[in-house]
Amino acid sequence: MTKTGDHFSGHAAEYAKARPTYPAELFQWLAEVAPGRALCWDAGCGNGQASVALAAHFARVVATDISPQQIAEATPHPKVSYVVGGEDGAALTDGSCDLVTAAQAAHWFDLPRFLESCQRVLRPNGIVAIWGYGLTRITPAVDAEVLHFYTEVVGPYWPTGREHLDNEYRTLELPLKEMDSPPFAMRLTWDLGALIGYLGTWSAVQRYIKAKGEDPIPALTERLRPIWGDGLRVVQWPLYLRVGTVP
Repeated sequence: MTKTGDHFSGHAAEYAKARPTYPAELFQWLAEVAPGRALCWDAGCGNGQASVALAAHFARVVATDISPQQIAEATPHPKVSYVVGGEDGAALTDGSCDLVTAAQAAHWFDLPRFLESCQRVLRPNGIVAIWGYGLTRITPAVDAEVLHFYTEVVGPYWPTGREHLDNEYRTLELPLKEMDSPPFAMRLTWDLGALIGYLGTWSAVQRYIKAKGEDPIPALTERLRPIWGDGLRVVQWPLYLRVGTVP
C-alpha cells in the first residue's frame, strides 16, 4: 500500500450514483493539447467518471484505482480497461501514453511516485493533467451552511491530503513544465435530495459515522431545508486544473 488512501471503498455504490460529472469541454481541450490520442492513463479513476469521458477522445483508456469496490462499480465502456492498481502504473508499458489524468484524486497520491510513473509511461511531450474541486457554490445562505458542516462538524474527520483542495491545488508539489488552461466548472441542476446524497459521499462523513456511531446528515438536512425551499437550484464547482509535461 502506498501513501494513497482508500477512502471510498465502503460506499462505492453511493459514490457512483451521487458524484457530479465533469464538463465535456475539459476533455475536448485535453485531447487537443495531448501529442496524440492513442492511450490515456486515468489514475485514481474511482467509478470511471473521467475515464468514460476520455474514451470519447482516445482510442484506449487504462483506468486504475486501488479500491476493488470502486472498480466493481465503474461504468463499463468498450474502450476503457479498469485495473486495480496504484500510482506505479504497472498496467502500462514505457512510453505508451499520450495523456495521464487524475480527477479529484491526486491529493491522495504519493506524488513523487506518481510523477516518476508519469515520466516512465508518457511518450515525448506527453501531458499530465490533474484536477479537483472543492465546495459547492449555490447561494450564500446554502454555501454558509455547507461550509460550517465541512469545517466544524466533519472537519476533524477529513483524511490528510484534503488541505490541497482547500488551497485549490496550489500547494501540490508538481515539478511540471506547466501550461495555461482555460477555466472549467461543473454545473448541475439539483434538488435538495441530490445535494444531500452528494454530501453523504464525503469521506469525512463516512469517518464521522464510523467514529461516533451516528450520521450527521439528517441534522444537516433539517438545517438546509428552510434555506433551500422547494424546487431546483444550480450547483457549481469550479475546477482546479494543473497541466503540463514532466521534465
